[in-house]
Amino acid sequence: MLQPATSYEALVDGFRWSIPEFYNIGVDICDKWAEGEPNRRALTIVQPDWSFRNVSFSELKAISNQIANLIVSCGVKRGDRVGVLLPQALETAASHIAIYKMGGIAVPLFTLFGPDALEYRIKDAGIGLLITNATGVEKLSQMSPEVFAGVNVYSVDGAAEYDNVKDIYTALSDQSPDFEPVNTRADDPAVIIYTSGTTGSPKGALHAHRVLLGHLPGMEMSHDFFPQANDVIWTPADWAWIGGLIDVLLPALHHGIPVIARRFEKFTGEAAYKLMSLFGVTNAFLPPTALKMMRATPHDRENDPLKLRTVGSGGETLGAELLDWGREVLGVQINEFYGQTECNLIVSSCSTLFEPRPGVMGRAVPGHQLAVVDAEGNAVPKGAAGQLAVKKGDPVMFLNYWQNPEATESKFIGDWMLTGDQAIHEGDGWLRFIGRDDDVITSAGYRIGPGPIEDCILRHDAVRLAAVIGKPDAARTEIVVAFVVLKDGIQPSEDIKTDIQNHVRHRLAAHEFPREIHFTDELPVTTTGKIMRRVLRDRLTEEEQSS
Repeated sequence: MLQPATSYEALVDGFRWSIPEFYNIGVDICDKWAEGEPNRRALTIVQPDWSFRNVSFSELKAISNQIANLIVSCGVKRGDRVGVLLPQALETAASHIAIYKMGGIAVPLFTLFGPDALEYRIKDAGIGLLITNATGVEKLSQMSPEVFAGVNVYSVDGAAEYDNVKDIYTALSDQSPDFEPVNTRADDPAVIIYTSGTTGSPKGALHAHRVLLGHLPGMEMSHDFFPQANDVIWTPADWAWIGGLIDVLLPALHHGIPVIARRFEKFTGEAAYKLMSLFGVTNAFLPPTALKMMRATPHDRENDPLKLRTVGSGGETLGAELLDWGREVLGVQINEFYGQTECNLIVSSCSTLFEPRPGVMGRAVPGHQLAVVDAEGNAVPKGAAGQLAVKKGDPVMFLNYWQNPEATESKFIGDWMLTGDQAIHEGDGWLRFIGRDDDVITSAGYRIGPGPIEDCILRHDAVRLAAVIGKPDAARTEIVVAFVVLKDGIQPSEDIKTDIQNHVRHRLAAHEFPREIHFTDELPVTTTGKIMRRVLRDRLTEEEQSS
């Protein structure tokens, strides 16, 4: 835990890692509190009608133990992968805790994924048991029959009419609330979180139990020395993503701080203000798109007073105007932070220690050795652009890409893990984000890779070639735009455009479908056949300027 300091330099000088040999996330975030303070509040589950239920650590321990016993009774062994396809809910947290305690590897899956996206991850991770709800079951049933039939599925809200789908609460009625956790080592694998497929297919970043301990300094710094008395935290970010799961849920439970859980069918600024006011939220992780939507929504301070102490945000650099709005309306200095699925929360701001610099993403979090390097892995001079890199051996760093040694090897150069992002080290720990090495699209807080979308579009009967890029957008940062070459004899039309959009929308995640489609006779490619997306971005800019 970070100790409050009078300066950033003192904070860095006073920090030391303390990673034990044996460590289990599930025991740490649940059982230790249930045994010491059983009635302490762990979660507040908020329903769509704004009714709510508080969940104590003792209750969380009991249900997670039952789920752990159920998983083991199904023949799942230590190191086996268990999927969790659920929104923010009691069962989501309890399932993760159960998987960690029985020594399995949790694979969080986003509820907005379509059948194709789910099938890829289930096959790639080798998931044999999956916990979901009726909505998830419906999506799973649309996968390849042989894949769906090979997964043992438990639903939290009733069993569907499939042989391999069972009601979890019926199954739990026979399970004991007592369970002896596996004595895992800190370096033992605990969770696979898939990247967005920025280059090719999504990759499963395999993290050890120590990943939570590695996250703590960055989380604590971005929330001005979290926790403090009476803190209550919330994020609209789904717990299937590293931002929701390991930036908020797990570290809050580690510290015994209540987490507000509510998954909005559709996020709105009005609902966000209301939730934070009703439930006394003091700390929030709000992605940039959420902040922009809230900024566009008038806030009724009299009827929805806020108690915010901190707001953290990551995913893109915030401008001075948005930071000013945060001070005026939210009453806090928004702390920006940076990380990625493979090595997260390594750069952060901290309003109690230093004033932010607009356009600069923050300073290196204590404990993380960062550098800006050239193509050979050599540090570049101060003020020069290069690739942001992290020194090997960092507790928050992933173990490897699941069953992908080639991709793992290419992620490193010498002693450094390459982030793929261009930055400038401005001295004294300050890091300015410049741009991306890859063609990742940042939309509504999600990092989207073009590969899976292009592959999906190519499956449409009318499409011969496809390329996907990001287009700047005031509300979403970027939107997905597709350039499509149709098959011979097929003429462009609005009907085909809509059909392609629906084809992607129903197979991948909702935020991945192309909001614009441009038909073209050919795509610019290199001599080796690679799509030149930069040319397409330039073409799009020229079209916008001439229109």
